[in-house]
Amino acid sequence: MKLDLLFIVAHPDDVELGAAGTILKHKKAGKKVGIIDLTRGELGTRGTPETRKTEAEHASKILKLDVRDNLGIRDGFFKNDEEHQLKVIAAIRKYQPEIVVTNAYHDRHPDHGRACELVNDSCFLAGLQKIETVEQGKPQAPHRPRLLLHLIQDTYIKPDIVIDISEFMEQKLEAIRAYKTQFFVEGVNSDEPQTYISNPAFMELIIGRTREYGRSIQVDHAEGFLSRKILGVDNLFDLR
Repeated sequence: MKLDLLFIVAHPDDVELGAAGTILKHKKAGKKVGIIDLTRGELGTRGTPETRKTEAEHASKILKLDVRDNLGIRDGFFKNDEEHQLKVIAAIRKYQPEIVVTNAYHDRHPDHGRACELVNDSCFLAGLQKIETVEQGKPQAPHRPRLLLHLIQDTYIKPDIVIDISEFMEQKLEAIRAYKTQFFVEGVNSDEPQTYISNPAFMELIIGRTREYGRSIQVDHAEGFLSRKILGVDNLFDLR
């Protein structure tokens, strides 16, 4: 299946935190959208890989995804090396996305920065014909996405672009709360250890961030993205 938009991130729930509204907006516009989680999030203090898988499946239904895969690489210890690059290259070639979105350049969780560099390098390498990968026993064709963007999660980074998600804010929160073991949900998993992201204040941070980004373009809520390349538009009147 060829996708228009593919998110490749470190953990299940990374995309929901940083870009759920953007996914819902593009799905409404008829785009094909998928997520590839690099790890199962097995080092998380709360929950298990099995519960994270179930929660990701629930969130995927809310987001109306066309596909969601998990590469099953090692949480906390993966590297930007040939072994891991080849896994990501094969995934990019499998879905041939026009746009890839990954984690930010740096963040509170070190996996996010590592995922950023891994996906950045893999997007380039995926376009090289002499790198050979196979899918179901057949050679894959080279494919390089035309654009790579980075979502923003915990650490504040001034975005290069913001997308109005006001219409989809409630669904974004619903998708985040699908991860009941990870985030604060009233009356659920109260006996689990308290963590940085399970504190109710963390959800307030996420909501506050969307309001802050939204204010910059005079809307209620927005999500921000980063780009290492200069972005262009065909018409100045497309800009806010």
